[in-house]
Amino acid sequence: TGVQTCALPISQVIDDTQAVTVASASTNEKDAKGKGYNVEAASSVGKKIAERAKAAGVTQVMFDRGGYIYHGRIKALADAAREGGLEF
Repeated sequence: TGVQTCALPISQVIDDTQAVTVASASTNEKDAKGKGYNVEAASSVGKKIAERAKAAGVTQVMFDRGGYIYHGRIKALADAAREGGLEF
């Protein structure tokens, strides 16, 4: 799931059957590379979520753009997650 807030991109991998968050990433983390609310930041979140999801054994996800148009930051996050090995 890719989510945008007013200040930063956030992404979570959620197991709906067990109602638990498997992995998450955002630019609000101390070690985040892209800070802020831009395409570079969204791309770094996409790479990080793919890395964490794969470490948790998840490779296939459903991408929920939360009603946002698929372009700009949303597209950058999704493209980076795909490049990182997630399938959706």
